[in-house]
Amino acid sequence: MLPSAESLEGKPVPQVAFKTRADDGWRDLSTDELFKGKTVVVFSLPGAYTPTCSSTHLPRYNELASVLRDNGVDDIVCFSVNDAFVMNEWKQGQDAGDITFVPDGNGDFARGMGMLVDKRDLGFGMRSWRYSMLVRDGVIEKMFIEPEREGDPFEVSDADTMLRHINPGARAPDPIVMFSKPGCPFCARAKAALTERGLRYTEISQDQKINTSVLRAVSGRMTWPQVFIGGHLVGGTDELLAHLEQANPAPAAA
Repeated sequence: MLPSAESLEGKPVPQVAFKTRADDGWRDLSTDELFKGKTVVVFSLPGAYTPTCSSTHLPRYNELASVLRDNGVDDIVCFSVNDAFVMNEWKQGQDAGDITFVPDGNGDFARGMGMLVDKRDLGFGMRSWRYSMLVRDGVIEKMFIEPEREGDPFEVSDADTMLRHINPGARAPDPIVMFSKPGCPFCARAKAALTERGLRYTEISQDQKINTSVLRAVSGRMTWPQVFIGGHLVGGTDELLAHLEQANPAPAAA
């Protein structure tokens, strides 16, 4: 039986030494290094590369990382009972540079949280139950634990729920998708404009087998780039710059 959220709130996180890999070498990462003197959002999930974890849980925390930081969060940490090699490859594949991936390979942290569960029926062995928490200076302030039932429920540990808890008035940014072409100077200008305003975007490049016919089918246009914000076509570079200047003016030069 899993512990209740209320029974964990107000308690310190478990003291664990995590076996991480950096620069082709092993390094022990302590609980204190992750949490001491910081405000940290944690989300823990059953496994890297699994469907809900890869398609929804992790990507949304990655999308909202900058908003969470704007609202007082120092770091966003993803735990999974996987080894360091798997976690490093998953991070790279998900383009999740704003998330700290921590391998709980032996399940010590999950066990200390009371969240280690038996997934041998799926061939997973022992894994973490899905949950999220807000930790301040090593003490759990708020827990969101998925309901204990069969399968892999995903209802309360999502990034939007955490953001609403931290700041109910915070506004999540609209998702931005850019269809681009390698070597295109207009694409470079568009990407630079988004980057200087701190706006995350997903790039779909021509070298990913997206040709002009696909671009026209999606956007109705044949020139690169084409940018969508919040599911709506903004257009090419000049249209994007005008949109950004109206909605999010560039910072003044020093």
